[in-house]
Amino acid sequence: MQRSTSATGPALIVIDMINTYDHEDAELLLPSARRVVPVLADLIHRARRSEVPVIYANDNFGLWRSHHGELLETALARPHADLIEPIRPDDDSLFVVKARHSVFYETPLAYLLWELGAGHIVLSGQVTEQCILYSALDAHIRHLDVTVPRDAVATIHPELATAALKMMERNMGARVVTAQEVDFARLALTG
Repeated sequence: MQRSTSATGPALIVIDMINTYDHEDAELLLPSARRVVPVLADLIHRARRSEVPVIYANDNFGLWRSHHGELLETALARPHADLIEPIRPDDDSLFVVKARHSVFYETPLAYLLWELGAGHIVLSGQVTEQCILYSALDAHIRHLDVTVPRDAVATIHPELATAALKMMERNMGARVVTAQEVDFARLALTG
């Protein structure tokens, strides 16, 4: 891997979408996840086509000896595999196992982004009012540019998600757009 000397390019971060949906609030999350998956699948496809790094940042289901392949296999073996299959990592995807809400907390993500020369992250996945919000804040304090496609993030509580998106935009300088408005080629040029 070639180390970049400047952090200007984009990276797509897919948060907690490799999921078994057997947790508290899953029934509230599932309808939103079903709406998001086709949009996210297209966003992932466009990122890959534009040669933008796709990084999956995922909870480990409390299985501390697990690795990303095992997490994927576990999720695909559960009843909601139809939500995983369209967005599954390919051989070029990168994977970060996270323990808490933010994708940055106690993970190597900041270093990985630096290695990739990525200064602009596109946050997608779930849950808007939790992991997306906390990850956007952590990105902001690391001086990363953030875009959040509102139709590529799933929610448990829509009213909290609306407030979270407004906070990300107003307090953290995030660009809140639709997935179709994410132009990876433009982000690569402007950072």
